[in-house]
Amino acid sequence: MSKVIAFAGKGGVGKTTVASLVIRHLARSGKAPILAVDADPNSNLGETLGLEVPSTIGDIRENFMKDPQGVPSGMDKAIYLETLVEQAMIEKPEFDLLVMGRQEGQGCYCMVNNILNNFTDKLSTSYKYIVVDNEAGMEHLSRRTSGKVDMLYLVTDYSLRGLRAVKRIYSMLATLNLDVGSLGIVVSRGPEKLGEAFSAEAEEIGVSVAAVIPDDPALLEYDMEKRSLLDLPDDSPAVIAVEEMLKSTVPA
Repeated sequence: MSKVIAFAGKGGVGKTTVASLVIRHLARSGKAPILAVDADPNSNLGETLGLEVPSTIGDIRENFMKDPQGVPSGMDKAIYLETLVEQAMIEKPEFDLLVMGRQEGQGCYCMVNNILNNFTDKLSTSYKYIVVDNEAGMEHLSRRTSGKVDMLYLVTDYSLRGLRAVKRIYSMLATLNLDVGSLGIVVSRGPEKLGEAFSAEAEEIGVSVAAVIPDDPALLEYDMEKRSLLDLPDDSPAVIAVEEMLKSTVPA
């Protein structure tokens, strides 16, 4: 059975960075095979992992909707779409990456979405871990994981505005078809000791702080140089913080 680790938070708080560092740790700890899913329409998980993304599930869906009759002669539509998904998968030795891409345009997408959802569900059974970098609204998360999430990290930067966004996301959980095993708040670019106002607001949410990721200069350096976060050194403060977070929140 696959273990699903997911991330949610508003844009710009470091969610994708933390997801990338989790993938790095799992890959280096012999936890392969891993499926990384970029379910944020503003897709950039591939960039942080140093990968080019030639095609997304959104591209496949839109292209099919433009020409539903463009299926090769004699091929079933479901098999055709599944083949396109397999081609869109970026395969690396330690993990595979699947990018969901843009949301639906106009028209009824029920048939094509059902095929894509069923196939991605089937794919997921082949992996030990599924790491999902999700949009703040979490609609993709409820559709792409069969409703089961083992660990959901709500990511915020060190600001009350970011923490209040986490509170809104947390309040949405009750309206989604999700079975969440454990929850934790992750504070990115945080100080060694959280301030009283921040800690008090976090306590009001009712979810414990799973980790504080320090402001690591190497993260900005790697971003500016377009280098993969997978190549960060083991003594990177952000790498160490994520490793400690996983040890305490995601048992092997």
